[in-house]
Amino acid sequence: MSDPETLAVYDAQADDYVAMMKDYAAKDPLIAEFIAACPEGGYVLDLGSGPGGYAVLMAEAGLSVDALDASAEMIARIDSPGVSPRVGTFDDVTAIAVYDGIWASFSLLHAPRADMPRHLAALHRAARPGAPFFLGLKRGTGGDRDALGRYYEYYEREDLDPLLEAAGFTPGRHWTGVATGMAGHEQGWIVIEAHA
Repeated sequence: MSDPETLAVYDAQADDYVAMMKDYAAKDPLIAEFIAACPEGGYVLDLGSGPGGYAVLMAEAGLSVDALDASAEMIARIDSPGVSPRVGTFDDVTAIAVYDGIWASFSLLHAPRADMPRHLAALHRAARPGAPFFLGLKRGTGGDRDALGRYYEYYEREDLDPLLEAAGFTPGRHWTGVATGMAGHEQGWIVIEAHA
């Protein structure tokens, strides 16, 4: 993610995001599903980690976590044993077959739609065979900015399965729901569990 306006919002609201995500992550049952799908003591990637709410929970469960986010302000707020924070974009995922799991919770939705196949292919290369990949996105069609100025691409399940399969992933379980984010309005979401 390299949209300057989106990054500026996250940098400016980093402290508010820390408070929101700590509570949200702790109550999210899907992080437990991801941790259970990873091997004990595994090496995982939290892609678009923000201030590390999920990464900390992964580390507390015994996983070794790379936390990657394009917002330097978000990364600066991560200070937890077992988490290695790094400022970088989706294009900085260049590892080959190193991760035992990849968590991309509402991060890739900031990438232009045309770039999604490239990013998914890079994530597949970075994952070890069979590694779980949890992908969370907002539901809908097209792309737009929210009330805060962040850019989003919206997806439905029928859009995602072909994209995942083309990148080499095998889509599996999925969950849907509705949540209210920082912009203050309700939005449908989908999380898909796929495997490399």
